[in-house]
Amino acid sequence: MNLSDFKVLSFDCYGTLIDWESGIQTALRPLVHRAGITLDGEAILAEFATQESEQQAATPDMRYADLLGVVHARLAAVWDAPDDPAENERFGASICDWPPFSDTAAALRALRERYRLVILSNVDRLSFRATQQRLGVPFDAVYTAQDIGSYKPDPRNFTYLIERLAEDGFQKSDILHVAQSLYHDHAPANTMGLASTWIDRRHGATGWGATVPPPQGVHYDFCFKSLAELADAAAA
Repeated sequence: MNLSDFKVLSFDCYGTLIDWESGIQTALRPLVHRAGITLDGEAILAEFATQESEQQAATPDMRYADLLGVVHARLAAVWDAPDDPAENERFGASICDWPPFSDTAAALRALRERYRLVILSNVDRLSFRATQQRLGVPFDAVYTAQDIGSYKPDPRNFTYLIERLAEDGFQKSDILHVAQSLYHDHAPANTMGLASTWIDRRHGATGWGATVPPPQGVHYDFCFKSLAELADAAAA
């Protein structure tokens, strides 16, 4: 299997193209300060991951920005801080402020020369619109959890991706899914028989960051430490 075998790159966005962990930690600072939390950053991200995955399973059709507001309220309860509806809403809106990784835009521009680029994200349409402006790179299609009515790792999201691309004449074997999260992306890609590339944005870090641990046996076909490495390998 070679990178040149594929015609479409489908991307997770937050965690892969966007540095959502730094964005989450920045947006959680008011709550962490208010709650007097002494946990380190990794422990805060791990608690976020638990609350987010539980809420996504409970309300798969909730718009992601709204879901983040509920997650913020859940975190306040876990950390024994009073609920602050305005702060919950600000946390949900913080998606628009989460920064791209430094290599993302240039790598996407290079990859556009060789592949059709598609987004498959657990976000809502309005929030992604703001992210799109930050990335400054057009995509050939954008499929969000809001469009699909479920959140990754639900296989329905990948079925949606495969079916929509089939309508444009692409087979499953033409698609390479590119993502950081083994839990949200690579495990369901494995289930669907979809080839995948792990962008190991957390190389050298311990734990799973803002995602819950993946199931045992999850695998991927390629691995790079950055999107720039993927773009370089595709050009070689």
